Amino acid sequence: MSIPSEITALVEQLNQELELTEQEAREGLTQLRQIMLLFPNNALLIQLFAYFNTAMFFVDNSRRRIQTTVGQVSAENISPEVIQEAGEDLATLLGETLETKIRGRNIIRRLEDLQ
Repeated sequence: MSIPSEITALVEQLNQELELTEQEAREGLTQLRQIMLLFPNNALLIQLFAYFNTAMFFVDNSRRRIQTTVGQVSAENISPEVIQEAGEDLATLLGETLETKIRGRNIIRRLEDLQ
């Protein structure tokens, strides 16, 4: 069975947002490493570093969740309820991704203000 166009569009948007989230997490980690050379025992910097590492884990985990969901929706004779549930799960994941990306951007702005 082919994947419904709504699910495909949601997956594409999710992949784009995850890519941006990953790029920003890498940028944040790079900036933090430079600042942490000056303040290696700063608790706030350590927390921010942990946040970006967690964001990277979130991106990897989300990509696996997407693959699993797409695999489920691609199965033969799938019920409309399963497709709806998959769409809801992907939409929730998109919200979580956007929230993670926004938090990352805010942290990066704060780091840029420090420099």
